[in-house]
Amino acid sequence: MSEEKEILNAEDVKELAPLYEKVVLALKQVYDPEIPVNIYDLGLIYELNINKKHEAFVRMTFTAPNCPMADEVMAEVQRSVADVPGITKCEIELTFEPAWDQSMLSDEARVELGLDVDLDTEDGLR
Repeated sequence: MSEEKEILNAEDVKELAPLYEKVVLALKQVYDPEIPVNIYDLGLIYELNINKKHEAFVRMTFTAPNCPMADEVMAEVQRSVADVPGITKCEIELTFEPAWDQSMLSDEARVELGLDVDLDTEDGLR
């Protein structure tokens, strides 16, 4: 994607929404090799953008900077996103800012890992 941010209007967003959902589903098929949770629910995807040309940009991280499987996971992300019908290109950027921590886990990941789900209300309903 170009360095200049593309401005999407409401029609663009409406048109791209189904494609965005398909890319998210593709990302949910990629798992951390050491944790039985997909990278999306782990909170490893910091940014996902799709432009009018249907080029995807993914900014992601890992649970630790020295992840021995980083290259393999990034290659799987690249393949999974690029294979989504309608995506014309996929660019991935690796970052460690901010550093990943457990607060980035989705509720689904917390349940899967046996962690307490942070409840917002006294009766446990959101």
